[in-house]
This record gives sequence, structure tokens and C-alpha cells, in this order.
Amino acid sequence: MLEIIVLPLLTMVTCKETRAAIIALHKNGFTGKDIVATKIAPKSTIYRFIKNFKERGSILVKKASGHPRKSSKRQDRLLKRIQLLDRSATSAELAQEWQQAGVSASARTVRRRLLEDGLVSRRAAKKPLLSKKNIRHRLIFCRKYSEWTAEDWGKVIFSDEAPFRLFGGIWKKRLVRRRKGERYHQSCVMPTVKHPDTIHVWGCFSSKGVGSLTILPKNTAMNKEWYQNTLQQHLLPTTQQQFGEEQCIFQNDGAPCHKAKVITKWLGDQNVKILGPWPGNSPDLNPIENLWSILKRRVDKQKPTNSDKLQEVIMKEWVAISQDLAQKLIEGMPSRIAEVLKKKGQHCKY
Repeated sequence: MLEIIVLPLLTMVTCKETRAAIIALHKNGFTGKDIVATKIAPKSTIYRFIKNFKERGSILVKKASGHPRKSSKRQDRLLKRIQLLDRSATSAELAQEWQQAGVSASARTVRRRLLEDGLVSRRAAKKPLLSKKNIRHRLIFCRKYSEWTAEDWGKVIFSDEAPFRLFGGIWKKRLVRRRKGERYHQSCVMPTVKHPDTIHVWGCFSSKGVGSLTILPKNTAMNKEWYQNTLQQHLLPTTQQQFGEEQCIFQNDGAPCHKAKVITKWLGDQNVKILGPWPGNSPDLNPIENLWSILKRRVDKQKPTNSDKLQEVIMKEWVAISQDLAQKLIEGMPSRIAEVLKKKGQHCKY
């Protein structure tokens, strides 16, 4: 008897018809278990329909509470297009533009609609501006080294300069948790000075660990003379210590003092092989940038209060960086290259 009743019902496809079929079987004396055996709907759905029918005596769906939706799906898609055309537009601005399309909604409603599409307001990432030339050079570089393995990158010494500012950098982004009345407690206050000291450093590292780190003396220009002296006193000892007689490759970016003819000639005279040509505005391709971020966080935790203490902490935390960390950053180079190629030369997550 059950098979005779169910066969024509199995062709039903809409939720409304399925609900009616389940209730019809229930009225004819079939148990929930019997109806589940027909596989007309999931078990939980069948029992929910039967329960609702017993409570309300009707198969009609209870009308949802709250205000009716102010926008249609088509209008929601329009809002999404408006937002994607101007990513920085505020919710209030979007609400005004949406109103011109016939939707009267608040900024809060706009945020809810965008959230439904996965569009969440976040602080914009800061990345160097990429020109068409930069993008082209990034693709050329990544295609050239796309076949390199982590072992190949392990033969490269990466280098760069970085600034460290007293009471600057990460402290500005820090949030504190405080109780009422603790706003000006020493542990909840970020100290500032009118003219904070800035220390510039040069460093290098490879998969074998960190190399030499030097602090640029005050009132010293970053010119080719300074750079050659730095390479002489810090790069060469690092290559000898980490690689000995084994051939290694040196990476430096396209800063003017790095590309000077006298520097290129000097590196050639020292039999130092250069990686590249390195694409401009590409810190995301240099793993030492991640090392600088880690170093700055560690220095920040020490909370140095003067320039001498800042220099001391920088040197201390630099030598404390483990080889495992350095090797992990180098091993990520194939992924960086692949990511830039995937993004067609645009910025990547690194």
C-alpha cells in the first residue's frame, strides 16, 4: 500500500509539494520510520514537518518574524558591484548610491548585505606602488627562477637595510586591555617623544642562519662608498663563515648605491655572483623583510627607552634568531615565486 501511494509522490521536486506528500502519508497512518524508508526527504526534515503539523494543524509554513527584506537579490548584486568599483567607499556613501537605485536602506543594512557576500571592512594592506614596468620585471624574475628548489635558494645570501625607530613602529598598532580608571596607568600608556631617534641597519642571512649586522652611524649617507665598505667588512666574512669555498649567490635590491658601477665591479673582483636582476618595489620577494618584522617585534617587547639601549637590543635579538627560523624563511622562496606568477606579477601575501 505504501509503495502505491509513494511512487507518484517521488516525482515531486519542490519543498512545498514534498511537505504535502509527507503529511499525506502521515494522515494515512504511516509512521515516521515508514516515511523515512521512502527516502522522499532527509530524516530530520520528515520528522520536523510532522512535528510542525501536529503543533499547528497545518502544512503552511509559519510566516517569518521581523521586518520584510528591503532589497531584492538583483538590488543586492547591484550593491556588490558598486562596492567593488570603489573598495574604499563607506557604508553611508554606499547607502546614498543605493538609494539612487531605489533602495532606501541604512548604512547598517548595507554592511549586512555586503557581509552576506563576504565583503568585510578591513585596514588596507600597505604595499609599494607597482608600475607596469615593475610588474613586467617581477614576472621575468619569477619565470627565470621558477624551477629553483629550496635547496637552490639555500645557496643565496639575502640582504637589505631597515630602519628601527624608538617608540615607533609596532607600538602604534598596539591595543591594551584595561579596567575603568586605568586609562593613564603606566602599563596602558604608549610613550612618545617629539623627535624619536631612528637607527638604520644593514644585515644579511641565508639558510645557514643570520649573518653580520651593522648599524649605520649617525649623519652617514647611504652612498656607494658606505655600501662598499659594508660589503667588505660584513658580507665577505659572512660568506666565508657560512659557505667557505662553496659558491654562493648574493642578493641585493635596486637601490642606487647597490647598482653603482663601482659596486658591480667590486663584487665581480671578489668573485661574488649576483642574483637577479632584482625587480624593483618587490619586498614581498625578499624573505629578509619577514626577518625584519620578527626582529622589530622582539625589539619592541624589550621597550628600549634611548638610542643606546635600542642599538644594544637590536644586536642582541639579531644574534638570537635561530637557524631553523632562517631556514624556514628560505624554504618558502619557491612558494613566493609561484604566488607572484599566480597573481600575474601583482603583490602576494608575503
